[in-house]
Amino acid sequence: MRHEDRRAAVAAYKERKVVAGIYLLRCLATGERWAGQAPDLSTIQNRIWFTLRHGGHRARKLQAAWKAHGESAFAFEEIERLGEKALEAGRERVMKARLAHWCAELGAEAI
Repeated sequence: MRHEDRRAAVAAYKERKVVAGIYLLRCLATGERWAGQAPDLSTIQNRIWFTLRHGGHRARKLQAAWKAHGESAFAFEEIERLGEKALEAGRERVMKARLAHWCAELGAEAI
């Protein structure tokens, strides 16, 4: 990659719109569900899959299910996108409340 192309790619990455929200991981083999919050929904699946593939995820039940059933048994879903307007009342508080809501609604374990 040429220096100019790399520079343009980095600039485009920094300019992209970041959307926070709540996501759901579902084990298709067992029906188990895990929900989490992310400051950037566009990058969280890659991060989670990386830690699971390398056996380093902090949610032990999730890691055990991944090891038992494999990557193909898992689905990732964005379940709520939170715009800046929704987060004005306090990012951490709002994210935590929305995560609790979705965990209760879907019977998911928070990660």
